Amino acid sequence: MRLVLWLLTIQGAIGAFDTFYYHEWRARLPARGKAAAAELKLHAGRDLLYAVLFGTLPWLSWRGRWAAVLLVVVAAEIVLTLWDFVAEIAVRKALGDVYAGERVTHAVMGITYGGMLAFLIPVVNRWWSLPTALALDPPAILEFLRWSLSAMAIGVFLSGLRDLYAALELPHGGWPWDTKDRAASRAA
Repeated sequence: MRLVLWLLTIQGAIGAFDTFYYHEWRARLPARGKAAAAELKLHAGRDLLYAVLFGTLPWLSWRGRWAAVLLVVVAAEIVLTLWDFVAEIAVRKALGDVYAGERVTHAVMGITYGGMLAFLIPVVNRWWSLPTALALDPPAILEFLRWSLSAMAIGVFLSGLRDLYAALELPHGGWPWDTKDRAASRAA
């Protein structure tokens, strides 16, 4: 489980960079309103699923039938990621496409996530054979790692709420970006 959690931490750090640098700073997706709503809603859904992973795996074991629920969370995240790849084509057209560095970042995240899953599957298989329970069972890891993942759970959950808020074009949803960004994306 140690490798699962280290890879998940790396995934979270790269994902935070991707969100802050590419989604917020470069593309300013929240300020694009309806033009970016499809992508923002997908990000919000994925963020909720990541919050579950970051928030539970350092603390709990998903035993018995709960193991199947965990696999549904993982499968749903994969489906939303693939859907996001397609949605980005339309959303980023006004920007000329997804940034080259962002594509590389997404590829590295995909590799990291795949590695994490390769180490998680045997753990889930072991949990499957246990009596059904969502059990408090913190793995033997550095406390720094456990609390970093817990902080990432909160951060990604808040990021998802922010993306949903912006996608619904609620007041000040594009903050801190200028509303001219939204007007420019509508004109494009």
